Amino acid sequence: MGTETGPIRASAPGPDEERAAGPAEDSVDRHIARWTGKVPFDVPTEAVITRIQLLAKHVSHGKERALAETGLQAFEFETMHRLASRGAPWRAASAELAAELLLSPAGMTGRLDTLEKSGLVRRLRAAADRRRVDVELTGEGHRRWTEAMRWRGIAEAEMIEPLDDAERAALAALLKRMLLSVETR
Repeated sequence: MGTETGPIRASAPGPDEERAAGPAEDSVDRHIARWTGKVPFDVPTEAVITRIQLLAKHVSHGKERALAETGLQAFEFETMHRLASRGAPWRAASAELAAELLLSPAGMTGRLDTLEKSGLVRRLRAAADRRRVDVELTGEGHRRWTEAMRWRGIAEAEMIEPLDDAERAALAALLKRMLLSVETR
């Protein structure tokens, strides 16, 4: 374990170097040490859950950075993300989007007004049913969404960079097992 008065490293240790010297202490190790003996808890469970919580915060910050880099608001990105997931021409019925985003019709209208004024989406009357309004990403909307996804990808890649391919696969499998257990209760 390192101390604040220890030598300053020019770079983080590589995986082989870390394995040889033992893993460095992280904020969760300090959290567990601080609480040990003060409250009953299972140390391995606390370590896993607290690390998941902290990593989720880092993911959230990465998403915020991606939005800041592209000048998008979270609601704009989420709406465009739903449209982009459909593939070209990136179109869906307004009512369908509202249901997916858990918005009222009035909430969806306000959101689409903002996106349309920004040139990121356009509304089209459906040919078969003139009462239905479809929403479509514009070229600019798709470009901005793609740029936000690129920034998100950079943040995500930085997070998993310390793991090799086998470790990533093992972690993904373990997390999937945990998630399936929670989702199927």
